[in-house]
Amino acid sequence: MSSATPQTTPPLRHETTAGNYFVANYPPFAFWKQEFVPQFEAALEDGSSRATLGQYVHIPFCRKRCHFCYFKVYTDKDSSEVRGYIDALLKELAVYANKPVIGGRKPKFVYFGGGTPSYLSPDQLKLLTDGMKRLLPWDEVEEVTFEAEPGTLTDHKLQAIRDMGVTRLSLGIEHFDDHILEINGRAHRSKEVARAYAFAREIGFPQINIDLIAGMVEETEDKWRETVAKAVALQPDSVTIYQMEVPYNTGIYQQMKAGGQLVAPVADWETKRAWVDYAYREFEKVGYTVTSGTTVVRDPAKVKFIYREGLFTGADILSIGVASFGHLNGVHYQNHHEFQPYVDAVNAGKLPVYRALTPAADERYIREFMLQLKLGSVSAEKFKAKFGTDPRETFATPLATLKEWGFLTNGGDRIGVTREGLLQIDRLLQEFFKPEHKTGRYA
Repeated sequence: MSSATPQTTPPLRHETTAGNYFVANYPPFAFWKQEFVPQFEAALEDGSSRATLGQYVHIPFCRKRCHFCYFKVYTDKDSSEVRGYIDALLKELAVYANKPVIGGRKPKFVYFGGGTPSYLSPDQLKLLTDGMKRLLPWDEVEEVTFEAEPGTLTDHKLQAIRDMGVTRLSLGIEHFDDHILEINGRAHRSKEVARAYAFAREIGFPQINIDLIAGMVEETEDKWRETVAKAVALQPDSVTIYQMEVPYNTGIYQQMKAGGQLVAPVADWETKRAWVDYAYREFEKVGYTVTSGTTVVRDPAKVKFIYREGLFTGADILSIGVASFGHLNGVHYQNHHEFQPYVDAVNAGKLPVYRALTPAADERYIREFMLQLKLGSVSAEKFKAKFGTDPRETFATPLATLKEWGFLTNGGDRIGVTREGLLQIDRLLQEFFKPEHKTGRYA
């Protein structure tokens, strides 16, 4: 930490060690259990939910598995297995579409994540999306997000993606240096980025987002600055910048384990935060706005993240596909995390749900507050109106702690986070966890 940071802050892990740090949900996934699946099944028969409805679709196929990837992906599936998976997705969605929990509601947003959604051919994409639209029409959809790996994007495929209704194309660029891309296991190279981005702009996607990762294997400050400069020059509508972490199910961790290494061969946390801050400042120089701990946008009045808004504010998210996780009628759930058990369950006419959890009222409150704090500020009055209590009172102790550490701003209704706090928000969020959910992991 810099000398300006109060010495009362929690213990700081300087090096990057193995494990997950990014807070994506609450309570943590370790507390979701198979024994709670009946609670989820009961929730599906209740048609009283009036929450916003969104859809998430997991496409688990990739050309290569990145060394830092911790998602459920496959690089060995042939065309018949891919077709079988698409059929399974539509069968799974058909079951949900007929459940009381959906009750004729239509999705407000759709998100295709991976893996690599752009791995699918234009014909496969059309088969999938036409089937989805028949089951749950998209006429009320405001945002369709589609993750893509640049090397899979021909002009023909990009046009097909645009024609199927995608409004937000998210390019997994990660870096512009070919050596960095290669050493970290990425399948694409910088020339493919330039070609795909240029044609995507030409055919008029309403929003193009690019992903970057700070602190990859063999990253240097000079290479990072060059990557930031190239990203700025592209003038994307938004940029998502992640700090490299090394979960246990990554190739990098397997290499560490084989070599008896405790420290990951990537940049330390202090360096990664400094690099992300540098990127943000460079984007701010040309008019961008920092809108969360991981994003900058060119025009906040036009660029929205409706999927993220729904996820952070308690929307019903109907998630389909292997290992996908969602939330319906107050219950978290996750599907089977292996390919064949998922496909077999769906083909047997069963929902492929593997584990679930019904969060308590205070846990729902914590979840929404923490996730929204990742955006940089929270309205106390809006939380009071929704939950009946003021977060300034509910979270008086952790808020006082973060203020003492110098990570909160003063703003009346707005509970705000400083830039320094935003760059390390995931470790700070543990202050809001219930004692039984704390991991003791700080980065």
